[in-house]
Amino acid sequence: MKLARDTWLVFQRQVLLMWRTPIWIVVGITQPVFYLLLFAPLLKKVLAPMGATSYAEAYQIYVPGLLAVLCIFGGLYTGFSLLGELKAGIIERSRVTPVSRLALLLGRALREMVGLLVQAVIITLCALPFGLRVDPGSLLLAYVLLGLLALMTSALSYGIALALPNDAAMSPVVNTVAQPIGLLSGVLLPLALAPAWLQRVAEWNPFYWAVEGMRALFSGHPGDSVVWQGLLIVAVLTAVAVSASARLFSARIR
Repeated sequence: MKLARDTWLVFQRQVLLMWRTPIWIVVGITQPVFYLLLFAPLLKKVLAPMGATSYAEAYQIYVPGLLAVLCIFGGLYTGFSLLGELKAGIIERSRVTPVSRLALLLGRALREMVGLLVQAVIITLCALPFGLRVDPGSLLLAYVLLGLLALMTSALSYGIALALPNDAAMSPVVNTVAQPIGLLSGVLLPLALAPAWLQRVAEWNPFYWAVEGMRALFSGHPGDSVVWQGLLIVAVLTAVAVSASARLFSARIR
């Protein structure tokens, strides 16, 4: 109960800070909206081999990947905010508080998850006029998958920020991790269009299963095995990422 109460208190504080600077949500959705408006309409012919005979079907394939991009890259870059708090001494001052060390990390990660989910909802609404149609139940399950993905990448980013010896290393490390993860998960174009060897490599990428599960949900196939495989893989990795980052966090402010 103490962990839940402490997490809620930290989460409330972090959400209040985010609410005071809503420009970050606007900035976060700007690039995905541009992709939605300027890039997605070009995909009808490219996705025709996958059965996309209309723009609506093309958006059903593309939008899930776009939402996954938002949570993967948005989550992996959240560690920079923690670096700012470390520099300002905010984290160091937490030593004298009775708040759970895990709650200090979890409350922040949950704030990032909520912020990314709000952006995902806005992008989904923006896609509706273009013909996107998705079952409400499948959409809610897709948001659960996205939430786990955002929580995992945020915790992973915090762990990287805590483990690195200096701030300058953060950007190159995150870029090095994020680029192959994104390309091998098929976020922009399904890897079903890729050579067989590339598909086999992608199957070792856990983010690939999350993106494939998202596409199955948006296509109206919540019972597809890839959905539950994606949920299971992401849930396990989220638990591992939160646990590992919490240990680093506790060691930092012990």
